[in-house]
Amino acid sequence: MEHFDVLIVGAGLSGIGAAAHLKMDCPNKSFAILEGREAMGGTWDLFRYPGIRSDSDMFTLGYRFRPWTNPKAIADGPSILEYIRETSKEFQLDEKIRYSHRVVKAEWSTIEALWKVTANVGEKEIHCTSNFLYLCTGYYDYEKGYTPDFSGMDDFKGQIVHPQKWAEDIDYADKKIVVIGSGATAVTLVPALAEKAKHVTMLQRSPTYIVSLPAQDKIANFIRTVLPSRAAYAISRWKNVLYGMFFYALSRKRPSTMKKLIAKGVTKEIGEELATQHFTPNYNPWDQRLCLVPDSDLFQSIREEKASIVTEQIETFTQDGLKLQSGKHLDADIIVTATGLVMKIMAGLELVVDGETIDLSKTLTYKGMMYSDIPNAASAFGYTNASWTLKCDLTAQYICRMLNFMDQNGYSICTPRVNDPSIKREPPVDFNSGYIQRAMDSLPKQGSKLPWRVNQNYIKDIRMFRYGQIDDGVMEFKAKPAKQFSKDKRAVRR
Repeated sequence: MEHFDVLIVGAGLSGIGAAAHLKMDCPNKSFAILEGREAMGGTWDLFRYPGIRSDSDMFTLGYRFRPWTNPKAIADGPSILEYIRETSKEFQLDEKIRYSHRVVKAEWSTIEALWKVTANVGEKEIHCTSNFLYLCTGYYDYEKGYTPDFSGMDDFKGQIVHPQKWAEDIDYADKKIVVIGSGATAVTLVPALAEKAKHVTMLQRSPTYIVSLPAQDKIANFIRTVLPSRAAYAISRWKNVLYGMFFYALSRKRPSTMKKLIAKGVTKEIGEELATQHFTPNYNPWDQRLCLVPDSDLFQSIREEKASIVTEQIETFTQDGLKLQSGKHLDADIIVTATGLVMKIMAGLELVVDGETIDLSKTLTYKGMMYSDIPNAASAFGYTNASWTLKCDLTAQYICRMLNFMDQNGYSICTPRVNDPSIKREPPVDFNSGYIQRAMDSLPKQGSKLPWRVNQNYIKDIRMFRYGQIDDGVMEFKAKPAKQFSKDKRAVRR
């Protein structure tokens, strides 16, 4: 049975970043990456639908330690995938990845101070052990997306496809397409499909806040011409971090002001009537994630009448489209259900601590990365109000700091403990997106105070993760339990 100091689960954006940090900050640690799929890249290899792109700028979605050099700040999926692959190559991580290793169970033993990990490799089951388990599995089910149980779906004679299952051989040229949804995937799909389709209709139950930004960051590209790559990247990254934090704070403190700013931008693109009818949500900005469209591509498709927006409820699928509750019928050859994701924390693996199966919904998140009473395990989980990688980079740095601290002080076990009786359990995030609400009961909770309360604030997290005390009175550190021997020499463990 192979043993590693650290076992990373997942070879996507977070997993490759975590491994690079281990290489830089813990060069003497042995590690492997177990990836359930046949390729690295995670989301950016899985999703193949037309127009797939980031909904964050790449100066913040990219790794802090590796500059993004592509002129496009809002990057397409293949470019992001190539960035991940190049990072893996640069840090010689390819040899560390075990593909088609789907982790299904991890069992912690305090006596041994290690995890025993079970993974399925085809029809075989393999086992390995590690001192620390680092879960970089994302937050959704890779096997299936979320599709509501619409009436009459079996009656439709055309093709129904969820974007998560988009196949490259889908022929949508000169077809009438209805995209159900109004989130990031839908607003990406509509202009991309409209380039070849006969017509694309985005059917939304309710509006979403949509903001247009240039695909290329002119300021960042200029800075790159006058400064070295790393310096230019750092400045552009901080510019965009502060820009995002400012508008998030404005959304929370003065939602009416933010609503007016967004409405003004949409009205300028497509006129007041359409903006009011289809782009005026009934919630405040950042109660759900804002949707980003580069270079106004969605609005341009609407202006050119290649695409249209309908805001109504579905009554039923029909043989040739959708009947709406108003009685209106939308003809369709293809219906795309861009209706969301299914949340799946830690890829659904079974966690067992000293023989007891863990119910994650009963735990509290420690600094948004570890879980109460679960030793030597962390997960990479990004921000809901900013780029995913900003938080994952900080988490990886902190894990390396902690591993080095444990080595320096002779510790083998680290366990977050809730030792303050005044801590109250609260929902994990202040966010009402559908995919989160559907999974709320199964998610770990946050506490009412730090370090159990999750900061959705990069600057506060920098202070805590890079410079905060490791031995903070909440994390319990212990050495590996020593063996005791009876008179007949048989091992008896404490």
